[in-house]
Order: sequence, then structure tokens, then C-alpha cells
Amino acid sequence: MTDRTTQRRAPATTPAFTPTAVVASCAGFVLIGALQAFYGPAIPALREEFGLAPSAAGLALSAHFIGGVVGVLLFDRLYGRTGNRRILGASYLLMALGAAGFALAPTWPLALTAALLAGLGFGGIDYGLNQLFAVGFGHRSAALLNILNAHFGVGAILGPALIGAVGADRHEVVFLAFALANLPLLLCLKGVRDRAPRPGEADADADAESAAVPGSPAVARSLASVLAVFVALYVLHVGIEAGVGGWEPTHLEAVGYGAGIAATATSVYWLMMTAGRFLVAPLALRFSAPAIVTVSCAGMTACLLLAAVPGLAPYAYAGVGLFIAPIFPTGLPWLHRAAPRARRAGAVVIAASMVGGVAAGPALGKVIEWSGTQAVPLLLATFSATCLAATLWLTRATRPAAP
Repeated sequence: MTDRTTQRRAPATTPAFTPTAVVASCAGFVLIGALQAFYGPAIPALREEFGLAPSAAGLALSAHFIGGVVGVLLFDRLYGRTGNRRILGASYLLMALGAAGFALAPTWPLALTAALLAGLGFGGIDYGLNQLFAVGFGHRSAALLNILNAHFGVGAILGPALIGAVGADRHEVVFLAFALANLPLLLCLKGVRDRAPRPGEADADADAESAAVPGSPAVARSLASVLAVFVALYVLHVGIEAGVGGWEPTHLEAVGYGAGIAATATSVYWLMMTAGRFLVAPLALRFSAPAIVTVSCAGMTACLLLAAVPGLAPYAYAGVGLFIAPIFPTGLPWLHRAAPRARRAGAVVIAASMVGGVAAGPALGKVIEWSGTQAVPLLLATFSATCLAATLWLTRATRPAAP
């Protein structure tokens, strides 16, 4: 009896990641952050090389995101059926092949196909590592997810700098170097547990929490409602993230700032978002995910309201970056604890967040056409207030019932 019990519990003692694999995963997130950021600075050279209109050149990033969504859903389909090492390895190879193909493509349709292929790998790494970190570290998952996603921001900052240093007309060199940088990470996959633990298995406290909530959180509302509100939270907050990144320069120029200051302020926004994830990691070990997300949404809303004041706008947008930073990585472990039996929940919210990021630009553009550029922060503040309301609802809905 004792032997059987020990054998049954043994997998829980196997770490989901070795320290080397954790470091390699962070490096992988630097790479996917850089890949996403490469396309924009390369657009002038792409237009010249292939004779493209601006809208046609922008299709490279659209193809990347479409591939990303498909990659998320494909990884989710294979998750639990195929070993994690094999899926992650295939994702790194797809990114490498896609990046190399984009660099060497002789025609624009082939370049778009390569961007789609790289996006497939991007989606697999993005969802795969987020999913495994969310369930693999118990009560430390939120902290480690913030660190993991902060490295995405590091890559997003470094990507344009690399293109700028090498020159947009030599972007092929950067994409080829990126392709080669994926290959050493394949050697570190042996440190990834091939079968990830179920939510709660990696941590006794989390396991006890799940035990106190039979089947799903002790709530009167349906699981479908909880998942729908999580999806809304993720779509809206990623829409705000992309909206600030895309429209902050335009808004600042409209209220009297120069183009140089507006561009610098936007860079500071992305830098603050990266710094915020590093800063919140130790806090995630002391405070609950609902508390962190609630404070983040409240701070984000306040900063967006302050951004409507021209003299405060650049500083307020930096505050938005700081407060929005923890929402994505901190919400994932909360989602997995709230819906331990909804295995596909993580894939749904991550795929939805990608769709939200793609749709944010055109959707905001249409609204701004009739409301005016100066309404940007107030419009985004409305979305942020909705995020806060969704978070408060989820906090009540996923609170375990009193014994």
C-alpha cells in the first residue's frame, strides 16, 4: 500500500523545469518578443524590395499573428497527447524555418508564407511555456510567469534596436541570426518535464486549495460564465496594451508634444511594462492573483484618466505600462485554479488575447475617426474600467466557499 502510494505520488516530485530549462525558456521568450518586433522596423526595406504599398507590407505582421493563433490552438490540441519536449522542439524549429524563409524568400507571397510558419512556432512557444509555467510551479507560478513574460518585453525592446543597428536594408541578416539562435534551445528541452503536472499537483498548498473546491470553484455561477469573463478581461486588457502602444504617439502629438518626445514616451511605456513584470514577481509570492490583478486594473484606469490631462500624459502612460504589466501572466494561474477541469481555458484566453491585439488597432481607429484623437485615453479608460469590473466579478465568483 505504501509502495503504491509513493509510486502514485512520485511524478509530483519531478520538477516541471530544471533551472537550466527555466533559463532557456526565458531566452525563448526573448526570442519571440524580438521576432514580433522585427517586422515593423523592416517595413521600409520590405516595401522597397518587393514594391509594396504600406498596407501590403503590414501583412507580414498580420500573417505572423494569424500563425500565432493557429499555433496556440494546435499546441492545445496536442497538449497531453504528445510529449511537451517534442511540441516545444517543433515550435522552435518552425520559428527557425519561418524566420530563415522570410529572410531568403524571393517573392512576397513566399515571405508571407514564411511569416505564417514562424507565427505557428511563435504561438506554440507562447502558449506552451505559459501553460507549463502556469501549472508547473504551484504557488510560485504567478511570480515565474511574470519573470517569463518580462523577457518577452526584453526581446521586444531589443528587436527594433538590432534592426536599427544592422540597418533595415540588411534585415535578412537579423532574421537569419534569429533562426540560428533558436537551435541551441533545443538542447535544453531535456530539462522540461515531458508530461506536465495537472493544476495544483506541483504544490501542496494549491492542491489543498483545489480540494476545498470540489470539481470547480464553489460558486453559484456557471463555469462558462467564469471563462467568458476571463476571455473578456484578456481581450480588453491586450486591446488596451496594443492601443496605448499604437496610439500614444498620435495622442501626444495632438496635445502639443513633438514627434521625438512622443516616440520616446512610447518607448518608456514598453520599458515600464517590462520592468513592472520583474518588479511584481516577488509580490506574487506574498499576495493573491486576484489582489494583484485588481490593483493593476485600478491603477491602469487611474493612469489612463490622468493621461487625458496634457501636462501629465507622458508620465501617465508610463504608469499605464507599469500597472498593465502583471495582468496577463498573473491571471493565468488564477484561471487554472478557478477552472481546473477546463483544460482548454488557457488556450482560449491566450488565443483571444492575440485576436484582441490584432483587432485593437483597426477598431480603435474607427472609433477615433468620429471621437477625435484627444479622446484616446478616455476611450481606453472605459475599457480599463470594464477590466476592473470583470476582475471584481471574478474575485467574487472564484472565491472558495467557506467550509
